Amino acid sequence: MSLPTHDSLSNPIPSSPVSSVGGADFQVEDDTVRMTAAELPASVVTKKAATANPKAETPSPMMPPPSRAAEAPVRALRVIHVVNGEHFSGAERVQSHLGRCLPEFGIRADFVCVKPGRFAEMLEQRQGEVAGESWGECFRVPMRGRLDWTAVGRLTAVVRREKADLLHAHTPRTALLASQVARRTGVPWVYHVHSPAARDSARPVLNRVNTWIERYSLGSVDHQITVSNSLRDDLIGRGGDPDRVTVVHNGVPADRPQRQTKPYVGGSWTIGMVALMRPRKGLEVLLDALAESQRRGHDVTLRCIGPFETENYRAKIEAQVERLKIGKRIQWVGFTNDIPAELARLDAMALPSLYGEGLPMVVLEAMAAAVPVIATRVEGTPEAIRHGREGLLAEPNDPASLAEAIESLVTGQYDWDSLAEAAARRHETAFSDWTMARATAEVYRRVLQGRPIDNR
Repeated sequence: MSLPTHDSLSNPIPSSPVSSVGGADFQVEDDTVRMTAAELPASVVTKKAATANPKAETPSPMMPPPSRAAEAPVRALRVIHVVNGEHFSGAERVQSHLGRCLPEFGIRADFVCVKPGRFAEMLEQRQGEVAGESWGECFRVPMRGRLDWTAVGRLTAVVRREKADLLHAHTPRTALLASQVARRTGVPWVYHVHSPAARDSARPVLNRVNTWIERYSLGSVDHQITVSNSLRDDLIGRGGDPDRVTVVHNGVPADRPQRQTKPYVGGSWTIGMVALMRPRKGLEVLLDALAESQRRGHDVTLRCIGPFETENYRAKIEAQVERLKIGKRIQWVGFTNDIPAELARLDAMALPSLYGEGLPMVVLEAMAAAVPVIATRVEGTPEAIRHGREGLLAEPNDPASLAEAIESLVTGQYDWDSLAEAAARRHETAFSDWTMARATAEVYRRVLQGRPIDNR
C-alpha cells in the first residue's frame, strides 16, 4: 500500500447603540453585534462566499470596544502578516480568509513568508486576481533558522518600503521577527495565537523552545488575538494582560455544496478526516476506532484527506493499518485545494485531536457544509460543537470513546439530518469568514487608536 506524501482584551462590547467598522454600521444589542445585509459592503452581500443570511451573524462577544478611529474616513490601513508559509493547513486557511475579506473593512492585508512552501506558492498564484479572490501580495523573506537575524533587516526594509501601519505575526518564529522589526520601525504589532505553543507538537524540546521564544517576543506586543476562549484563559493564566487579549473566533465561508446522497441506518457510511496528518491529530486513535467499528459489524469507510507531515509518520501509520487489517476500509486522498467538494462526499467529519487545537478550521468548514462532526473535547473544539446538537464529542486519546460516538451516529441514536442542519445554522450565526474579518479589523483599529496612521 502506498500512502500520499507531504508534497503530493477582551472586554464586553459597550452598550453604545451604533458603531462603525470599516464604514459599515452595526447595531450593538445585549453585547451582540448584528449587521444587516443593507449595512454590509455591497460586494460582501453579493459574493457567494458570504453567509446566506448576514443579519443572523453573531460574532463572539469577546471583541474590543469600537474606537473613534473606525469612524473617521481614512486611507486603507496597511497590515503585513508575517507567517511561516510552508504548509496550507488550519492557520494558513485563517490567513487566506483574512487576506481576502479584510479589504472590505478598509484593511489591505499582505504577507511576508519566512519559509518556502505551499502557502507562499498559493499566495503568488492568486496575485492579480479580482477583488474578493486575491489573498494579498506575497513577499518572501526566507529564514535559515529561528535565529536568523539577517531576516530582521530584510523585513524592516519591506515594512518601510510598503509603509505598513501594523504587523500581524502568527507563529513563535514570526513573533520573534515581528518584535525586533517593531522596535526598529516603531510600527505596532499583533500576535495571533492559533494553538498553544507548549502543546503544539509531539516534540517536547521543540515545544519548550517555541514557548521560550514566544514569551520573550511578547514582552513588546501591542495586542494578542486568540482563536478560542480556552486559549485566552490559558494565556491569561500564564500572566497575559486581559485588557490586551481578544478572542476572535475563526471563521470560514458559507459553502454548502449539493449532496448526492444521505446516509441511513444500516447502510454504508463514509467518515472523513481532513488534516495535515501528524501525531497530535490523533489518526492512530481513529484507526483503532475504525477497527472496533468493523468488529461491531458497522459498514464504515474512512476517507483521509490531507498530506503527511513527515515520511516517518506516514510509515508508522502504514504499519498500523496493516496490523489492524483495515486497509480496504481506508481511502487515501492526500492534499486537496477543494475542501468543500471533499466534504460533500462525507457522511461525517472526524477530528480525533489529542491536544494543540485552538479552534480547528476544518470543524467550521464541515459545519458550513452541513456535515456532522465527530471530534474530541480538546481546546476550543467544544466552543463550536456542542455534543448531541451540531455533532458528537469523544474523549481524546480514547479509541473506545471515539468508537462509541461513531456507533451512536451510524445506528441512529442521533438523527443525522438534525445534526447537519444545526451545524449549518451555528456556522451561519457565529463562525463566518466575514465575522472573523470584521472582528480582526476592529482589533487593528483599537491598537492604532491615538497613533498617527500615516507617520512615515
